[in-house]
Amino acid sequence: MISVRYLAFVSISGVILSAGELRSEDWAQWRGPDRTGHVPQGAPVPAKLPAEPKAVWRIKTGESFASPVVAAGKVFYSDSAGGKETLHAVAAATAKELWSAEIDDLHKDTQGPPAPRCTPLVDGDRVYAQSCKGELKCLNVSDGKLVWRVNYSNDLSAVFIGEKGNAPGAARHGNDASPVIDGDHLIACAGGTNGASVVCFDKRTGKVIWKSQNDQAGYAAPMVATILGIKQVICFTVEGVLSVAADDGRFLWRIPVKTAYARHVTTPVIYGDMVVVASHQVGLLGIKVSRNGVGLSAEQVWVNKEAAMNFSSPVAVGKYLYGLGPTKNIVCVEIPTGKVEWSKEGYINTSADKAHAAFLVLGKNILLSTDSGELVLFAADPKECREISRAQVCSLNWCNPAYAEGKLYLGDGVKTAGELLCLDLLK
Repeated sequence: MISVRYLAFVSISGVILSAGELRSEDWAQWRGPDRTGHVPQGAPVPAKLPAEPKAVWRIKTGESFASPVVAAGKVFYSDSAGGKETLHAVAAATAKELWSAEIDDLHKDTQGPPAPRCTPLVDGDRVYAQSCKGELKCLNVSDGKLVWRVNYSNDLSAVFIGEKGNAPGAARHGNDASPVIDGDHLIACAGGTNGASVVCFDKRTGKVIWKSQNDQAGYAAPMVATILGIKQVICFTVEGVLSVAADDGRFLWRIPVKTAYARHVTTPVIYGDMVVVASHQVGLLGIKVSRNGVGLSAEQVWVNKEAAMNFSSPVAVGKYLYGLGPTKNIVCVEIPTGKVEWSKEGYINTSADKAHAAFLVLGKNILLSTDSGELVLFAADPKECREISRAQVCSLNWCNPAYAEGKLYLGDGVKTAGELLCLDLLK
């Protein structure tokens, strides 16, 4: 059972998420305030990048694939320290360490060093950290003390078999999908195959509110969205894309997506009644949700293999999607039709087969963070790829940076012990 200790609307394209007591300038979860990669409207953003962005600070860290988050004047990041997945809190202004807390033992696989992969989540006075092995902990923001914990394998019968054979999904590289807050609830892709694939917890106590479906977890983060008037949780699992009602977990719709390794990584993008996901084998998929009596149904209305995406989540600006294509090319795709508007190569220069890029929407422009440590600012223009400026800032990384008050927080601990940097993009 779950052990409990120390018990004590941002909206875009139909996405509705709880922000707790967070400030509008915070970047407190995976891909920002609404999980879409958008910097909040009205936040200060650069018209162009400085030639050499100023490093406000930089600190040494352990290995990490996880992205940092920023909330209430603190930066939270996970790394490998002392043989453990460890969550750290540092002052955003100075990088002074405030506390650290062990989350779980390290998980080792074939994709780089044993290191955390899941981005922490801050909500009010609590921070949530999920380990590769499926340990979910709720900690106090103030001091890192444990509030409650749950283990997906022990408490929810999720199967974790590590790097054994060609087993698909989260069992190969860990539980990487950062949970999401919805009001008083925290919703996670736990991956239990006996009715606990998607689990809703009371965010304050860890009590299970509801659990649903039998899918093994993929790597994609869940999204909460209101589509056609129904608030739902959308998950990209090993089996495909599924949706359950946010209030009670009842099944709404499903689109099967079967691949050899179930490398289903991209966070679902919601545009009106459309949901877009990507698989490196199947391609970029457009799913249309429709009313079906009192319920919902869904159908795949297009697929584009030319724009297949591996493990870099795209961003949407209006009805256009911008992301990393299969040949290390940046692509712009029209969401309603799946048509490629343009494709541009030359930005991803690493020799690795599994190239990565992160995309942040800064007003009318998009910031591209490449896996070779270069930042590129280009216009969110469906007519052409129009570069504005670029700057080299760090080394090899698979980080989705956090952005708050003109500062970019970026980690580069993929291959060896690395650094966490705070860069001022306005000076």
